[in-house]
Amino acid sequence: MKKIFFLLALATVAMTSCTLVDSGEIGIKFKKFSLTEQGELDALPITGMVFYNIFSESVYTYPAYIQRVDFSPFTVNTKDAAVFTMDPVLAFSVDRDKAIHIFSKYRRPLKDIANGYMATCIYDAYRIIANKYTSDELMANRGQFENEVKEMLKQTLGNEGFLVSEFTSKIEPPRSLQEAIDAKNKAIQESLRAENEVKKAEADAKIAVAKAQGDAKAMKIKADAEAYYNRTISASLSPMIVQEDWIEKWDGKLPQVQSGQGTMPVINFK
Repeated sequence: MKKIFFLLALATVAMTSCTLVDSGEIGIKFKKFSLTEQGELDALPITGMVFYNIFSESVYTYPAYIQRVDFSPFTVNTKDAAVFTMDPVLAFSVDRDKAIHIFSKYRRPLKDIANGYMATCIYDAYRIIANKYTSDELMANRGQFENEVKEMLKQTLGNEGFLVSEFTSKIEPPRSLQEAIDAKNKAIQESLRAENEVKKAEADAKIAVAKAQGDAKAMKIKADAEAYYNRTISASLSPMIVQEDWIEKWDGKLPQVQSGQGTMPVINFK
């Protein structure tokens, strides 16, 4: 009897396995050959040390941390048939409450789901939103365009159990449109440069005029000062002072002038 019990215990141990689901994983323990009464996968969320029957049960885990996927570039058309190239990057994680639903529906690793289902969702979101814009509108509102795509993906992927945490993309317009944009930007820059040169020339001219006006005013002030000085000096020289100065410098000889009656002194003795 003991031998039979030992064999049964050994068989039970042989059929039983265990695994450890840590905090960085989302564990799912499911039955291989049975479904629930609703016809869905018979599964339970698990964590920590888990024991299961290797013949009738299995354990599957998804990473709980954020996954970042850089998708291959693809093209979409705008409302006016311009072809834009999109190069998206998506960061997402698995909703713990919907992990069983994800496994039951896809039964694939996250990498395969991203390259398959998610890539299709991203392309559809870009295609639908881009068709609302003309090429000029898309170029002028790239931030708004990207936000609309992100909101659509949040809803679509969120319903399936994937939480979008980040979404960015590189948007490349058609070469002809990019060339037109570059030419326009160049013309604007040249116009601004010419305008700045005109403003500088006007400023230099104003500086020159101001300098000339300043010099003229300075010269006028100097001339007025000299004239005032001369007038003041002239006004201060009385006839007596002039005569006294003349006498001091006289050498005793009277100046003579010729007349019909001889020489006459040029002095008014009165």
